[in-house]
Amino acid sequence: MIETSTLFPPQVVRTAFREAAAFWVATVARVPADTWDRPGLGDWSLRALVGHTSRSLLTVETYLDAGATEIALTSPAAYYVRALAPGIDAAASTERGRQAGAALGDDPLGAVHALYERVMARLDAAADDARVGTLVGGMTLITYLPTRVVELTIHTLDLVAALGEDVECPLPDVAAAVTTQVIMDLAHHRGRDGLLLLAATGRRPLPTGFTVL
Repeated sequence: MIETSTLFPPQVVRTAFREAAAFWVATVARVPADTWDRPGLGDWSLRALVGHTSRSLLTVETYLDAGATEIALTSPAAYYVRALAPGIDAAASTERGRQAGAALGDDPLGAVHALYERVMARLDAAADDARVGTLVGGMTLITYLPTRVVELTIHTLDLVAALGEDVECPLPDVAAAVTTQVIMDLAHHRGRDGLLLLAATGRRPLPTGFTVL
């Protein structure tokens, strides 16, 4: 399996994370103040969707604090394979999103800005090979970050859609490249890369319900 952390140099991965996070913050800033309880994604309100996405920054901080005694996962795709394995409690993930949304308090945008600034400062001070203790195993920081780029990019698009805006908006260049590569790595692992490529080039529509997750 191709490892995104080696396909993209560490500085590119860091740039992608910054771009994806800034894209998210800018989109959150467009949420009208009186709409936070409106539908966001699935069972999530806009507040819960933003709260869930905020965990893409929060976990960088908390997993750096946790550390890891060994490296169990060596690619972003391997992280997703384990994190999405059968038996994972989807309801618990949904509830964590709601709780994270509630934690944003009375000033969600202010909380998002503060989180962004804090995590970026922490990231600047952390080494590429710093060990992070994820819920599914230890990784290096630079291998974990592409998974956060994916989460930030995709869930920001979810937020764009929930706001009724054009989801064909241009994505940040480097964040888009890293997100696309991780998704293709995961599609390859699951044997779905051929279907994805045929659809992307207009040759065949994707099957109903198709996903690489």
